[in-house]
Amino acid sequence: MELGLIGLGRMGLNMTIRMLRGGHRVVVHNRSQGPVETAQSHGADAAASMADFVSMLDAPRVVWLMLPAGQITDDHLTQLHDILDEGDLIVEGANSRYTDTIRRAREAAEHGLHFVDAGVSGGIWGLENGYSTMVGGTDEAVARVAPVIETLAPGADKGWGHVGPVGSGHYVKMVHNGVEYAMMQAFAEGFAMFDKKSLMGDNPVDFDLHQIAEVWRYGSVVQSWLLDLTAEALKARPGLDAVAPYVPDSGEGRWTVEEAIDLRMPVPTIAQALFERFQSRDERSFSYRLLSAMRGSFGGHAVKGMPEAGSLNDDGTIEIIPGGIQTEGATTR
Repeated sequence: MELGLIGLGRMGLNMTIRMLRGGHRVVVHNRSQGPVETAQSHGADAAASMADFVSMLDAPRVVWLMLPAGQITDDHLTQLHDILDEGDLIVEGANSRYTDTIRRAREAAEHGLHFVDAGVSGGIWGLENGYSTMVGGTDEAVARVAPVIETLAPGADKGWGHVGPVGSGHYVKMVHNGVEYAMMQAFAEGFAMFDKKSLMGDNPVDFDLHQIAEVWRYGSVVQSWLLDLTAEALKARPGLDAVAPYVPDSGEGRWTVEEAIDLRMPVPTIAQALFERFQSRDERSFSYRLLSAMRGSFGGHAVKGMPEAGSLNDDGTIEIIPGGIQTEGATTR
């Protein structure tokens, strides 16, 4: 199929390349030119302006937004409302709060536009592994974009699903990220115990954390892609001394806890994982270093470095897995 994609960030560019590899025609538009040139080198068509972007697509159009959640997404949607034609379809792929998504769908409908929300997971590894995509919208609208979502997914019949009406995709992705917080916290606490333990009875012990992660990766109940990336980070930076114990949160974990409060549902593990991220900004511990390293490994997020570590980027961040090498033998994703 043919579609336009706006926003060539960490995920948007790789999604574009995967779409192109799947045989789709993709027209791209992005504020900075570097990612546009990369997309063009893989066969994408590029538009210099929003007006050109729309004119290069045949009606009825499909336009996919992969922009940061919040005002920048609203601003682009406002522009699209004025230049798209009735019957065109917008896919909103930011990590948006689902209530914002429902509002945006109503506004699009007032202009005769269809709307689909897509919660996308896969981070910087999705280009090769595929993206888990949680989709909300009407049956008709989702069917229109299903061919490209099947291409993005790990398989045409796995890793994606139409989970409900508009807003549902981002709702499921929100809860997904809350669960992700809790899983990361559990791994961080467990490995922090290994880091802390110095005696086994009367005998000294110095656990090799990378070795333990590798043992767990195969055949254990906790094997996962998150553990694969943890093992890779511990191999690349043993001890994690260069990683600052500062763990940001990008919003979805907070929204999950707020939603649970509204539903009067206890989610103590997810809530505690969120609070631990807040606490990480005031304390220095191994578990927080590992949480930060995991977050950087799967999502390509900036990881704050320790000043005394040296080899910092100009903005004070560090690379977790130098070169971004894919983990071999990755298990559950």
